[in-house]
Amino acid sequence: MTPRSIICTLLVLSLAACGRKGDPIPRTRAAPGPCVIRWTAHRMLEVRLPRLDARGGDLVGVEKVRVFLLPLGPGRPTGQDVLARGEVVLERSRPDLPGPGEVVMLDMRQIGKPSGWVAAAAVRVGNVVGAPSEPVAWLDPAI
Repeated sequence: MTPRSIICTLLVLSLAACGRKGDPIPRTRAAPGPCVIRWTAHRMLEVRLPRLDARGGDLVGVEKVRVFLLPLGPGRPTGQDVLARGEVVLERSRPDLPGPGEVVMLDMRQIGKPSGWVAAAAVRVGNVVGAPSEPVAWLDPAI
């Protein structure tokens, strides 16, 4: 081999090896879409998990469902208000969760909080909290 062919071979090999080194970076995960909640019985909350993420793609990797409670205020809050200012009163994690688009029933009889508003949000792996549901009224347990 001539020196020129060796240099050309090394140049081609060095160019082929260029690029990012190390493990591939996983795609960023979009937050889950909103859950849909409703009362089915006294203190039994039905939560329908979202099927899609915030970008409209199929939802995978739902780790938890969190229920937030915001005490009564001057008006009806949005789901985002309940999520931002409320407190987590119930959380259900895998493996006790069904798949995306399915329903999970949550027993809220042990929650002894005053009247307010309740909203639910799905949480993906990595603690990525999704969009909250529309809030529903929570009555004082003494009533």
